[in-house]
Amino acid sequence: MLEIRNLHASVEGKEILRGVNLTIGDGEVHVLMGPNGSGKSTLSHVLVGNPKFEVTKGEIVFNGKDLLELSPEDRSHEGVFMSFQAPIEIPGVSMTNFMRAALNAKRKYFGQDPMPAAEFLKMLREKRKLVGLDAHFMSRGVNEGFSGGERKRNEIFQMAVLEPTFSILDETDSGLDVDALRIVAEGFNQLRTPKTSALVITHYQRMLDYLTPDFVHVLVNGRIVKEGNASLGYEIEQRGFDWIKEEADRQSL
Repeated sequence: MLEIRNLHASVEGKEILRGVNLTIGDGEVHVLMGPNGSGKSTLSHVLVGNPKFEVTKGEIVFNGKDLLELSPEDRSHEGVFMSFQAPIEIPGVSMTNFMRAALNAKRKYFGQDPMPAAEFLKMLREKRKLVGLDAHFMSRGVNEGFSGGERKRNEIFQMAVLEPTFSILDETDSGLDVDALRIVAEGFNQLRTPKTSALVITHYQRMLDYLTPDFVHVLVNGRIVKEGNASLGYEIEQRGFDWIKEEADRQSL
């Protein structure tokens, strides 16, 4: 599904990613861990096409297409979705109208007619149940007055409506209590199929408990320096990242 080859990227002239290589197959969930400032969020922003992040070298192939040649909007329509660390408010735009516009823009991209209103509202009701969002949230402004947990649940709800093939969860567990984390993770797990994949960026082992990832990667100083299965995440929980940094330094000598 996704092939990242020797990716280098900069922000305001400062190189952050220094040769990232990563392959994600259909149906796989990959976890990306690493110390603060290692480039995890930079990678996610590059994947969705944030113009503040400049790719200086390398390539990204998504389902056979050159992702770097696609606009952010087209990347979304093609199936790339990102759940942000801190979802923003959009006052004055109801969740219902926001989601209808987003869904019909995707349908238009593929030459489909807009979804009929009755069918759309029925679908919203079904998707809300996945993450425990009450009906009154649909008439409120996007994330307006939402708690941190509600914002994160709203992100998974949006993913459920748009049905992306590749989802990026950028520290979705940040600031969540145990109950909210469980609801978000269970909603995400219900959306998993053999044809959908995800990159989950996290600092915490508890996310691994719920998602049971296929692979764990550790990003240090803009490069993936260690890979393994879920057990690697648990080892990091016990030992931190210093031993991995030291191991990477020895290998670079």
